Amino acid sequence: MFSHVILGANDLEASRKFYDAALATLGIGGPAHDPKGRYFYRTPTGIFGITNPINGEPATHGNGFTLGFAAESPEAVDAWHKAGVEAGGKDCEDPPGIREGAGVKMYIAYLRDPAGNKICALHRM
Repeated sequence: MFSHVILGANDLEASRKFYDAALATLGIGGPAHDPKGRYFYRTPTGIFGITNPINGEPATHGNGFTLGFAAESPEAVDAWHKAGVEAGGKDCEDPPGIREGAGVKMYIAYLRDPAGNKICALHRM
């Protein structure tokens, strides 16, 4: 459904360090760096990028916005969460664990990245 997602960052290197650590646990390699200073993590199913806002204004997180990364297992979700916290992310929502609703059972964990964006790793069970 999506070709790419890009999030704003105020401290691009802190955000790169955070996403390098967290995404590596999901099997996503290091980013490409373009001449505009943006970082892009490429996978066969899409691209995730981080950038300083092009308009020069500070990056802010969206109220009600959550970006979810697919994980292969509950253990991968836990590894993602641990790596993200260790790389400067902040724990948010409930602790990592099973959630059920609308006939779906999933294992999920949430973090705030260094810019305050709410992200999660999710494994559908």
